[in-house]
Amino acid sequence: MQVSMTDCWYDIASLNHFWIQRRFRVLQRLADPLLRGAASVGEIGCGNGLVQRQVEDEYGVTVTGFDLNELALQKSVSRLSPIHCYDIHQRAPQFQESFDVLLLFDVLEHISDEGAFLQSLRYHLTGAGSIVINVPAHQSLYSAYDRAAGHVRRYSIRQLARVAGQNGLKIRSYTYWGLPLIPLLLLRKALLAFKRTEMGIISTGFDPGGRATNYCLGLLSRCEPLPQRMFGTSLMAVLENQA
Repeated sequence: MQVSMTDCWYDIASLNHFWIQRRFRVLQRLADPLLRGAASVGEIGCGNGLVQRQVEDEYGVTVTGFDLNELALQKSVSRLSPIHCYDIHQRAPQFQESFDVLLLFDVLEHISDEGAFLQSLRYHLTGAGSIVINVPAHQSLYSAYDRAAGHVRRYSIRQLARVAGQNGLKIRSYTYWGLPLIPLLLLRKALLAFKRTEMGIISTGFDPGGRATNYCLGLLSRCEPLPQRMFGTSLMAVLENQA
């Protein structure tokens, strides 16, 4: 099936990328007990396996990965976890209510029909299970980068809570993150107005350049308390089934 995600992103995203590392630290801050206590963990939209590898290295557990993008799966850096080229709308019986924790990192913003997607996602979740979701935050930050990356929208906590509630889920905890990067996102939004090719937009918008710049951006990205409810470039939340 066609995937609303540009392939060139996977050529830039790596385990050393400051944003990938910061996202994982936010996950640990928000959901460390869930990951430590889960009997089975899955990731919908695992891409090239960055989160799988991070969880493997930090917690020593496998994360069953699902994605529709075969090219991304071929680039997977996961060492231990199984991967499946799989559409969750198939609702395969062997995966029904199989996971205590499902990770959904930077996927929902690519989906036009959020409701149908979340219902199919819940099919794979145990009744007492949790979904940890990360999405880009605030529609006011939407730019040419979002369009090139295949983003349909960005989210506020109110928007995320609404779509979760409409599909039998509630937010247990959340945090915005990336607050120190807001000026850079605004600068990126202005600069990308002059880029025309998809590759040029993604490269300019996501590639930090050299190691020194990547390191400095990593330091900058950590200059915020967590959890925080003010503002950010991204939003991470833990969802669970409504009682």
